[in-house]
Amino acid sequence: MFDLLGVPPQVLFGQLLLGLINGSFYALLSLGLAVIFGMLNVINFAHGALYMIGAFVAWLLLTKLGLGYWWALGLSPLIVALLGVVLEKTMLSRLYKLDHLYGLLLTFGLALIMEGAFRHFYGVSGQPYPIPDALKGGQNLGFMFLPNYRGWVVVASLIVCFGTWFAIERTRLGAYLRAATENPVLVQAFGINVPVMITATYGFGVALAGLAGVLAAPIYQVSPLMGSNLIIVVFAVVVIGGMGSILGAIVTGLGLGLLEGLTKVFYPEASNIVVFVVMAIVLLIKPAGLFGRER
Repeated sequence: MFDLLGVPPQVLFGQLLLGLINGSFYALLSLGLAVIFGMLNVINFAHGALYMIGAFVAWLLLTKLGLGYWWALGLSPLIVALLGVVLEKTMLSRLYKLDHLYGLLLTFGLALIMEGAFRHFYGVSGQPYPIPDALKGGQNLGFMFLPNYRGWVVVASLIVCFGTWFAIERTRLGAYLRAATENPVLVQAFGINVPVMITATYGFGVALAGLAGVLAAPIYQVSPLMGSNLIIVVFAVVVIGGMGSILGAIVTGLGLGLLEGLTKVFYPEASNIVVFVVMAIVLLIKPAGLFGRER
């Protein structure tokens, strides 16, 4: 075995794996934010709370109904999406013609309400969620040990992220969505129900947060605080990638997760702020973000 700058390979690759896992969650969550902002021009500060609700729905399905991980993987994003549809139809739809600040304040208030409600009923201590039997154990790669579940999280996140990018950027439905954000009157003239499309887009965006919550449940304890601990970093990822940029959210999320892992190896004291340092540098050089366009 060799050492790299005095760091054992097991430590280096172990931290890179942790960084890749964190990056997978950053990418999945920032992707949902980018979809919502890019299509609806709403800064959805409730995204972290909906991620938390996704994890709690999985935990409740298991403890109350006996439905395991694979059921939760399908049902939890759907339930979060339905909650998002209700929020969009009753509240957010009234703010589309107003300044972005109103949407941010509303979703921030909703996040506090949802987090407060779960803290009231479940406290702040985390609830354990078991790894499914099919994904227990791991693989010895020689230079490191790869837990099966963590490998699954990375693969599943990549498939969902790039599948979403392909659907929005390379399909007719994605073209309709992009056109509806640019000129909704013209798109509606072609017989497309723009309000329904907008509602569906918001539902899909928050469903990604719910899916991330289910994937996170066996790794991190299910807690009312899990969303608030992550959302600031995810917003930084979105800003670095470019507000509304789908590819920017994916690439930046994964890249910053790996950078965070490397920082924990070589300079652990800076690991909690490296994302924000990168954000400051990017905003100084390219205010629209790495993949963003000037509006």
